[in-house]
Amino acid sequence: MVRHGMNKTGKSIGIIGLGGSGHLAVKFAKSFGATVTVLSTSPSKKDEALGVLGAHRFIVTSNKEEMEIAAKSLDYIIDTASGDHTLDPYLALLKTGGMLLLIGAPRELKFSPANLFLGMKSIVGSVGGGTKEMEEMLDYCANHGIAPIIELIPIQYINEALNRLSNNDVRYRFVVDIEGSLHME
Repeated sequence: MVRHGMNKTGKSIGIIGLGGSGHLAVKFAKSFGATVTVLSTSPSKKDEALGVLGAHRFIVTSNKEEMEIAAKSLDYIIDTASGDHTLDPYLALLKTGGMLLLIGAPRELKFSPANLFLGMKSIVGSVGGGTKEMEEMLDYCANHGIAPIIELIPIQYINEALNRLSNNDVRYRFVVDIEGSLHME
C-alpha cells in the first residue's frame, strides 16, 4: 500500500473481499486516513465491515444501483479475492488515474482493456515486500494497534477448521495453538 501511495491522507480506497487479507487492508487504509469502502458479494458482512472494522461504506457488488452510485469514486481498489472474477465492474469504480492492486491469487481474471484506457487506470500486483519493508510494516502495526482478528484453535480441531475454511466460515484467520494442544488430554 505504501509503495503505491495509498498511505496519503484523504485517499478513497475500496477493498474487495473481507477475509484474512481484506480485513487487514481495511485496518491499514483507515490508519492512513483514507475513506474506506468494502466491496463484497455477501450482504451478511456489512455489519462487520462498518461496525467492527470501521469502514465508511459497504457496497454489495451485485447491487447495480449501489455500484452505479459509486462509479468513479475510488482512488484505489485492493483486490484480495482469490476466486475467479471479472474486474470490469470494479474498474468502473476507479477515478481517472485510479489503480487496482491485486493481492489475491485467482486462477484467472477477465477485463476489457478499454476499461483501462478510458480513464488511464492501471492494474498492479504485489505479494509483499522484502525484509526492510516487512520490518517497517510490523513497526507501523505495533505503533498503530493493527493486528489480525484470529480464531485460536487446538491442533485437534484442524479437520473442522479445514471444512470451515472451504465453506468460507473463518473470522478471519485460524491460528493453531500448538503448545496448548500438546497439553490437552
